[in-house]
Amino acid sequence: MIKVPEEVKMAVKELEKSGYEAYLVGGCVRDVVMGRKPKDWDVATSARPEEIQKVFPDSVYENNFGTVGVKTRSEDPVLKILEITTFRSESEYEDARHPRKVEFVSSVEEDLSRRDFTVNAMALNLKLSLIDPYGGQKDLKNKIIKAVGDPHKRFEEDALRLMRAVRFAVELGFHIDHKTLEALNEKSGLLEEISKERIRDELIKIIMADRAAEGFIILEDTGLLKHVIPELREGIGCSQNKHHIYTVFEHNIRALNYTAEKNYSLAVRLASLLHDVGKPRVKRGDGPDSTFYNHEVVGARMAMKILDRLHFSREIVEKVGHLVRFHLFYYNVGEVTESGVRRFLARVGPENVDDLLKVREADRIGSGVPKAFPYKLRHLLFMIDKVKRDPISPKMLKIDGMDVMKITNSAPGPKVGWILSILLEEVLDDPKKNNLDYLESRTKYLSFLSDKDLKSMSEKAREVKDEFESGAEDEMKKKYYVK
Repeated sequence: MIKVPEEVKMAVKELEKSGYEAYLVGGCVRDVVMGRKPKDWDVATSARPEEIQKVFPDSVYENNFGTVGVKTRSEDPVLKILEITTFRSESEYEDARHPRKVEFVSSVEEDLSRRDFTVNAMALNLKLSLIDPYGGQKDLKNKIIKAVGDPHKRFEEDALRLMRAVRFAVELGFHIDHKTLEALNEKSGLLEEISKERIRDELIKIIMADRAAEGFIILEDTGLLKHVIPELREGIGCSQNKHHIYTVFEHNIRALNYTAEKNYSLAVRLASLLHDVGKPRVKRGDGPDSTFYNHEVVGARMAMKILDRLHFSREIVEKVGHLVRFHLFYYNVGEVTESGVRRFLARVGPENVDDLLKVREADRIGSGVPKAFPYKLRHLLFMIDKVKRDPISPKMLKIDGMDVMKITNSAPGPKVGWILSILLEEVLDDPKKNNLDYLESRTKYLSFLSDKDLKSMSEKAREVKDEFESGAEDEMKKKYYVK
């Protein structure tokens, strides 16, 4: 039996001592019954908000829904402010989310009738007596997510419950009741009325669940996916080539499943789910020789647009876009030199290598390949470790822009950048050149060249990097029958 925190016990006892009913309600009761540690604790009471504040003078009431925040002085951040809510009913919902009318009621049973699913519609007192008018305990035992009462009505009241049904199913390892599932299908369009931020928050919980892949299959089966990430649906039925036994959609879902099994980060899970999202839009031909030229570039743009639309943080948007863009890197033992590895690091960033390799693992497993991390990737890590202290960016040169301006007696401008690009390319080829004497001497020589020549040399320096990557990708594309 999960132990109820002392802060919660004391709050309930104080309310009861003052003549009011008080119960643990919602998700914490579900978790206690399941033997899981609750993430938060909620209390419902017959006391009105002003009465709660009289019992707990050190409290805050800043809403119209009967929820008072009681300060407990607990060292546990979850328990510092305990939410205590007056028994209430809700009606006349607007915008498929918010009740227009909230009325305080006299019994906990009436309060439970407004809740979303039976497993969340139970109450518990300190004597551990369970109030369960909708059979939540039975549904927990049978691993069922079932709406309280009429599921159509529940979803019309609050359309976010559509996403919550899927989330609870994958988080708890339950299946969705038949009638509730039918209502999910029929009411899926209501999700369009919910803010992207709230959809994003539920989506993150689905993606971070152990059964994340199953969550996306349920989203598709219920018609919800087209209101969340419709771009993923473009991969349904989109066959690949002779080296892929799954459609693009199946492949993306399997890649996500691998990252969930490995408990990888949100960014890696999102990148694995979206790494091939661009393939259907660039597909040419059909059958075993179909091609997907430039899908990583198109996919990166699509992934960033998707995550932007769902109001993910700029950090996540850029990170996932970067991982999708470079997931198709090529490395073969004996074919790529140390300078090539340095250029690879300069392009993808050393801080992204670990996550990029995790996306590559997911890509391989999602393709049906039995081994996630073959020898060639282990060898790449060896090579990265070998060159990791070598300079790979202008910031790592022994000379900077101020030095260049001083040596060339020039003002800030593109000339400084051109010279630094040329110097960096030389150092990428030979790290021993990253010494002050050589770089100063080379800068003096370059200062006598015309702007036209410097610009041309700088562009050629960038082309060396591009030649390496495009040449490597050409080999990979030949191998996998893409252009």
